[in-house]
Formats: sequence, structure tokens, C-alpha cells
Amino acid sequence: MKAVKKTAVKTAAKTAAKTAARTTTAKKAAAKKTAVKKAAPAKTATAAKASPAKKAPAKKAPAKKVAARKAVVEKAVAEQPRPAGKPESPAALVRRARRINRELAEVYPYAHPELDFENPFQLLVATVLSAQTTDLRVNQTTPTLFAKYPTPEDLAAANPEEVEEILRPCGFFRAKTKSVIGLSKGLVEGFGGEVPGRLEDLVKLPGVGRKTAFVVLGNAFGRPGITVDTHFQRLVRRWRWTAETDPDKIEAAVGALFPKSDWTDLSHHVIWHGRRMCHARKPACGVCPIAPLCPAYGEGETDPEKAKKLLKYEKGGLPGQRLKPPQAYLDAGGRPAPPLGGVSGT
Repeated sequence: MKAVKKTAVKTAAKTAAKTAARTTTAKKAAAKKTAVKKAAPAKTATAAKASPAKKAPAKKAPAKKVAARKAVVEKAVAEQPRPAGKPESPAALVRRARRINRELAEVYPYAHPELDFENPFQLLVATVLSAQTTDLRVNQTTPTLFAKYPTPEDLAAANPEEVEEILRPCGFFRAKTKSVIGLSKGLVEGFGGEVPGRLEDLVKLPGVGRKTAFVVLGNAFGRPGITVDTHFQRLVRRWRWTAETDPDKIEAAVGALFPKSDWTDLSHHVIWHGRRMCHARKPACGVCPIAPLCPAYGEGETDPEKAKKLLKYEKGGLPGQRLKPPQAYLDAGGRPAPPLGGVSGT
């Protein structure tokens, strides 16, 4: 009997020992598994911290650019005069500005630079000559100039008195003669007689500012730019796209409202509308296609019949400003301007 009891006790002890061993092993395994799980997130967190540090420079640039554009739009909204009613939000300003551009694109589908030119050099010279005069007058003058001085080398070596006589109809002919001869010398000496296709190079030439440079880049090289002339400045302020008065600040403010790819055509649409309908002294509000979108509606003539009489160039049934306009303009019913000495009807 005692032997049986001893055997039972031994068996129970062995069983308890085995159970305890299994429990300890299980606990160790569980502890090890938990430690591995804890270690993995720690490594992931460490990797996550390390990874953005390497990618940060690439991500910061777009964010800064977007923030800068947003700040410019918000400033334009903040500076708007406050008419009665709900103030315009930055998003609403962008939508309205882009809709105006779309409407003008339908009205002027044939909009183009209104200076006659056959190459970048001719466009550069013509744009410099267009300061404080009309494109029409420049187009009537440049055929004689380019016939006598077809290249930068020719104009660089020209007799200033002879050039002055040709440019006399353009006004400020002495200053303009100095500029066109100077920029021609700059092209010959600095760029091998070729017009450079970069903004930073163009603005180094005598008489060439950002406005002139963007005309050349956008229309001779296909590189987007905003041309802030007197018409452009007047209209974007009337439309409350910006309250800025400095051309460079206007360029930045309006550029923030549109994708870069729209800038060149946008410039044409706005300038054409300023020349034909939205005049400085008496806008033709009564026939304006964007009247519902214009905060300044009513500043001009609102009677449709009277407003029609204010239209200029082809909108008023008169010749345009180019002697040799693009075919698309002629197909749309536009009429070329007469040569120097002719009757323009404008």
C-alpha cells in the first residue's frame, strides 16, 4: 500500500514539474513574441523619422509655391473695395477671373500680338518702339526701318540721324533711336547677333524691361509671360483682380490667379478688350460680354446703341492695327491697317 502511495506521489510530482516547465516555456515564448512586436514598431518609427528627413527638400518647394500663390490671392481679396453684400473669397476671385478669361477667349478667338514682325529681332525692336504710341503707328513705320536695317548688325552700325528720321512718326524718336541701336549692339556683342530666349538676358539690353521681354518670350519663343501694359493695368484693377499699381506686383498678383500656360493668351485677351471696348475714359459697358462679371459695370455707357458707337477697330467695323495680320484674323472678318500716310478710319 505504501509503495502504491509513493508511486502515485512520484507520478503527481513529475506531472506537476512537466506542467510547470510547459507554463514557463509558454510564458517565455509569449514574452519573446511581445518583445519582437514592440521592437518592430520602434524600428518603423525610427525609419519613418529618418525617411522624411531625406525627402523633405523635395516636398517643401511645391508647398512654398502654393502658399505664396495663395497669399497673393488673399492679399488681392483683402485690398478690394468692399461693395454691399457678401465679400468675395479668394476661391471666388480665382473662379471669376478665369471665367472672364474664358468669355474673352470666345469674343477674341483670333487675338494675337498687334505688332507686325517676321522674327524675334523685329518683334523686339517693334515692342521697344511701341512705348507711348500705338501699335498701328509702329506697324506703319517699321517696314521702312527693317528694309534698310534687316539685321542687328545693320542697325548697330547705323547712322543715328538717319534712324531718327525714320522713327520720327513714332514719337520720342531720339530716345527710341538710342534704344534700338543700343540693343542691336548688345545683341551683336553679347549674343552673336541672336535674340536670347531668357528673361534675365533680355532685360540687360538697352530699353528692354520685363513687359517688352515677356512680349518677345511669349510670342517669338512660346514661353508664357504676362504683358502688363496700360490697358492691362486698367482692366485688372477695374475687375478687382488686384489693387496693386506697380507693374511687377500686378504681374505677380494676376499670375497667381491663372496657370502659367494661360499667361500669354490672357495678356492678348485683356489688352484687346481694353483697346476695343473697355476704354480708359468711356467704356462701352452696354455691349460688354463680361458685364455680369464686372464690378465696375456702369462706369461707362450702358445703353447698347450708344455703346456700339464707342467700339474700336474690327469691333467697330474699322481696320485693325496690323498691316500684315494673321490669316485667322482676316478669316474672322478683321481688316488690315493701311500703310503710313493712308487713312486708318480709327
